[in-house]
Amino acid sequence: MNHIKKNPIGNLGYGFVAKEYISKGKNEYYLRNIQNRSGIKYRKLTAYETEVLVRNGNTSDDWDKVQVSNAFNPELVQRCKFYGLVRIGKLEPYFLEFNNIRMPVGLYNSTIISCDIGDNVVIDNVNFMSHYIIGNDVMIVNVNELATTDHAKFGNGILREGEKESVRIWIEVCNENAGRSILPFNGMLPGDAYLWAKYRDDEKLQQKFKEFTEKKFDKQRGYYGKIGDRTVIKNSRIIKDVWIGSDAYIKGANKLKNLTINSSPEAKSQIGEGCELVNGIVGFGCRIFYGVKAVRFIMASQSQLKYGARLINSYLGDNSTISCCEVLNSLIFPAHEQHHNNSFLCAATIMGQSNMAAGATIGSNHNSRGADGELIAGRGFWPGLCVSLKHNSKFASFTLIAKGDFPAELNIPIPFSLVSNDVSHDRLVIMPAYWFMYNMYALARNAGKYAGRDKRTEKIQELEYDFLAPDSINEIVDALHLLKVATAKAWALKNKKKITDKDLLKTAEALLKNKPGDISKLEILAEGFENTDRKVQLIKVAEAHAIFKELIIYYGITQLISFAAGNKIASLQQLLKSLPASPVRQAWVNIGGQMVPVPAFKNLVKSIHTGKINDWDQVHAFYEQQGRKYAKEKTQHAFASMLEILQLAPGRLSKKLFASLLQQAVATKEWMTTAIYESRAKDYRSPYRRMVYETEKEMETVIGKLKDNSFITQQQQELAAFKNLAEQISKQFGL
Repeated sequence: MNHIKKNPIGNLGYGFVAKEYISKGKNEYYLRNIQNRSGIKYRKLTAYETEVLVRNGNTSDDWDKVQVSNAFNPELVQRCKFYGLVRIGKLEPYFLEFNNIRMPVGLYNSTIISCDIGDNVVIDNVNFMSHYIIGNDVMIVNVNELATTDHAKFGNGILREGEKESVRIWIEVCNENAGRSILPFNGMLPGDAYLWAKYRDDEKLQQKFKEFTEKKFDKQRGYYGKIGDRTVIKNSRIIKDVWIGSDAYIKGANKLKNLTINSSPEAKSQIGEGCELVNGIVGFGCRIFYGVKAVRFIMASQSQLKYGARLINSYLGDNSTISCCEVLNSLIFPAHEQHHNNSFLCAATIMGQSNMAAGATIGSNHNSRGADGELIAGRGFWPGLCVSLKHNSKFASFTLIAKGDFPAELNIPIPFSLVSNDVSHDRLVIMPAYWFMYNMYALARNAGKYAGRDKRTEKIQELEYDFLAPDSINEIVDALHLLKVATAKAWALKNKKKITDKDLLKTAEALLKNKPGDISKLEILAEGFENTDRKVQLIKVAEAHAIFKELIIYYGITQLISFAAGNKIASLQQLLKSLPASPVRQAWVNIGGQMVPVPAFKNLVKSIHTGKINDWDQVHAFYEQQGRKYAKEKTQHAFASMLEILQLAPGRLSKKLFASLLQQAVATKEWMTTAIYESRAKDYRSPYRRMVYETEKEMETVIGKLKDNSFITQQQQELAAFKNLAEQISKQFGL
């Protein structure tokens, strides 16, 4: 049966913190007084004020415990019940208005227990309001329960004094068996979540992260909930143990429990009708609407949950949107899009700039007997309509997966690929460099779109949105090797030749350079891409090989001339002196959307081990420091990558060769700009696209004129700017 306690009515509002948890020399209001930074000076009620309050239908267990500011107007408090120490700020004869709700300043029809209330607040029809500190100009209307317990943690994965470890809240990201669980904390960045979830074999690192989290928070009991200035809460049911920032808007929420809701004038957060959020952190500028359910979660800044979305045991990165669908046990880096009611994401690490199509089922089942499968996808992951994937699977950057039910685990190491399940021939088909051949518009537009949508007010992590970056370029270099080996083996098999491992690359280079047409006639097969015995075919290998090499040179030149222009470098000799004499293409790691060289990452881990870095703020300082270095380190990576693909020592990079490479880069940019235009133009030329319109004018009215496409115009302007920069550098360097 329910254990219902009976206590004297005179105790209501007192004893918030049990005596054994109150520090010596302190009282139960100690932490409350620290938290209240309003600067309001309170005094006791006058006899006249008490008389007016009683006349207006108000009651209190002890009117001496109701304290007010000098600008208090008792006429604006009606039909309220006060228990415990209640402190009320200025009340003036105004009404507050927000989004067509107009309410008079004052306290009406509410039960208020041990709260501090700021200036010119509206509190009306709040059935139960307990242990909250309310800011200025706040509106709270029609709320059933607004309360804080003495052990409130506001969504953080900590324990208060006297609590058992079993009540600690963990978020079980990446894996359903809780093997990668992390402790949530307010301010947790995508990089923090990734480092904690990924490196489980480093026990010392794991222990340090737990210590960092506990170190951020006081273990004392007795912290009050807070509602920041100008926040509006209306028509909501249960709000318990919730810390809310300023300028937030909450309307029609069903249940909000154990949360921090960050909000500010520059990044206002909103929660709408029918939402139920429990055990989580909501970042600045988030929007949560229409029947959302979220449990054990973190939403980073400027993210959205809408239309019945379910987010459970997951971290959602900055600038992301999930509508309708279900996401479980996942770690999602910034700029993720998922909009469809029948898409499902489970036990996955998605490394940013991703898009889940309708019907995509990532984690529909496991090919094992335990719930311990995982999926890891690099940046730009795009599973198409009705894709079904099996755990475990792994995908390189910018993998597009065509509609299909894929029967087994996949490991796709080639970036920018189209992956298809060819059921009629019972084989897996991979088209490397698909995006550059057939959909340059979407690839380029997405990069610009994600950058434009980055509305973070605090950009602690330098997020990479360009599709050509250290992670994808390293994958391209590795893919070139793979394509060459597969091509040479296919040629040898067809021609019944034997090729030693030593000669594989040399043979492939000769074929790709001298006989690219013959390569299309080969059946080029890959190994280790799918956990089946069926064939895995690589198509358009010669085209992909040429494009990948061209992209690496383009990446190298664009970074070099941008670096030269930004640092006012006047000659090729000066440029070479500013770069490493013996450049080496380093490995990089994507830490929550931020690219970090592996040596720097290892230094971070070492510094954590040794105690040189001993809290999360210092980890975040590392991110900021790396962000400041990124442009230079990316230039060095681009330089090393270009020289590696050209098989060239830095000393052999002559003016003549640099001029040639510069012109090649301009040609690549022209090709990309043309491809962007042609990708979009197909939608205007296709008879199947045009057939729903009676006239061309109707089509242009509905979808806009091609010549007015702002993105294409922007790309053409960027091409002109790039040509001008190339010409400027050419003159400066005397090429």
